[in-house]
Amino acid sequence: MGFVEFVKDPEGVATVKINRPKVNALNESLVDELTESFQSISDDSSIGSVILTGEGSFFSFGLDVPEFLGYSKESFTKFLFKFTDLVKYVFLFPKPVVAALNGHTIAAGCMLAMACDYRVMVSNKAKISLNEITFGSTVFASCVEILKFVVGGKNAERVLYSGTMYTAREARELGLVDEVVSKEELKKAAMEVAKEFAKKDTNAFRSIKSLLRERVAEEIGKREKDSIFEFVDIWYSESTRRNLKDIKIYS
Repeated sequence: MGFVEFVKDPEGVATVKINRPKVNALNESLVDELTESFQSISDDSSIGSVILTGEGSFFSFGLDVPEFLGYSKESFTKFLFKFTDLVKYVFLFPKPVVAALNGHTIAAGCMLAMACDYRVMVSNKAKISLNEITFGSTVFASCVEILKFVVGGKNAERVLYSGTMYTAREARELGLVDEVVSKEELKKAAMEVAKEFAKKDTNAFRSIKSLLRERVAEEIGKREKDSIFEFVDIWYSESTRRNLKDIKIYS
């Protein structure tokens, strides 16, 4: 079953929609589909920019915890390398990527959103958070470095140490999102930004984005592997495992 919907606008904007009911939780199949979608967009010269969004009241819950609790350490580790590769691929993607955050944007879902160039979020009851610390988990080097790039070092500490679930307006104050709109305005607002991006010279944009972000990628590369192994060790610890088993996303 496909979990990613792909539509190409005549004006050169591709929309990639996550549609994995009920909460768009990220599993291995979904990450594979997202990777394939972005790879095909990269190869399509008729596409100038991308909108990444979700279906329903969640942009993404984050990792599909119940599913991954059934994984062996080895299989889960392999998946995490795959997921962090996707985040880095989006972060360095040669075309502009606009995140249209249609609802709750949590944990690994938030990591994916942070990798985009611009974030528009709905102003309803939706929350955004990197809340790993609240259930005894850590994050990856890519998450830390990208978050620091987006919101600055002190705000990154605030977000990660607290695990707070922020409203869209609180997130805008922190720099987690760039624009807050109503649910009805989300598609239009994201499209306007994406179309403006698509008008830019492709080579110039790619060069500037690379200059801005390559140093961040270098820092990620120094620590990513070790941070993934540490993530796995903590994930499989007795206390964290107990917390993870209490997470219900399909009931």
